[in-house]
Amino acid sequence: MKIGVHLVNFTLPGGPATIASTLAGVGRAADDVGVANVSLMDHYFQLPFLGGADEPMLEGYTSLGFLAAHNTSAELQLLVSGVTYRHPGLLAKIVTTLDVLSCGRAALGLGAAWYEREHAALGVRYPPVSERFERLEETLQIVRQMWSEDDGPFAGKHYQLAETINLPQPLRSPHPPIMIGGGGEKKTLLLVARYADACNLFTTPGPDGPAQIAAKLGVLRGHCDREGTDYDRIRKTVTYAGGLGTSAEEAARFAGEMAEHATLGVTEVHLMPPAGDPVDYVRSLGERVIPLVADI
Repeated sequence: MKIGVHLVNFTLPGGPATIASTLAGVGRAADDVGVANVSLMDHYFQLPFLGGADEPMLEGYTSLGFLAAHNTSAELQLLVSGVTYRHPGLLAKIVTTLDVLSCGRAALGLGAAWYEREHAALGVRYPPVSERFERLEETLQIVRQMWSEDDGPFAGKHYQLAETINLPQPLRSPHPPIMIGGGGEKKTLLLVARYADACNLFTTPGPDGPAQIAAKLGVLRGHCDREGTDYDRIRKTVTYAGGLGTSAEEAARFAGEMAEHATLGVTEVHLMPPAGDPVDYVRSLGERVIPLVADI
């Protein structure tokens, strides 16, 4: 089982002036302890349940580019990019740039977006949910085309591209993996089966977590069967939607939960540092958690 760190909070004890040094420290600590993936949210404003719009929030891909210079080993991604935030052609170019400058460590996370307030605040159109999913599917098609030898046009319902030239191409072969976030059974998991290399689902502490994941993966398997997709090829990841302390007892409990997830095919879990110093949290994972889950 691999451990990822999902950074969600930029309200630091030292204020905004310490954000850069803290992010750099997270990158170095992730190298030191063997964190497999470092991710950030893709939002304009901090989320309501994490303090709201009055708290700091960074632009995601700029931040990943900074992290790439301070980390040499982790996969880097947003968990996940909202489809409404960037034109698909530009998104493919941004992730390609991150991949080239990180020496082949970028991944593309995608989702349908949901936070209406930040769209309205900054003047970004927020389509109805059905249209957002249509745009999500077209974005997946465009990105895959731009990461191929086909540099011709793309003509969709929502997006029209005269040329899909993308040079340089990503270093990662055959392209940066595409991860779709969310557990919607009719649309989201169907798109995973059609287009994605990985999925990301939310799991909770306790006995209900594995049962919920098993149900979602059962739906995904059904979509894969109908789409002719190799279910085993899709990387299964989860975001742990609960606090995890760093005591030996909590680490052991967590390792037991992850062993149950592993029997379902989950190979990576993303953990969110609590408020405070994320560098200390990452280093504590190396001491208490990563050694316990490394052989799961």
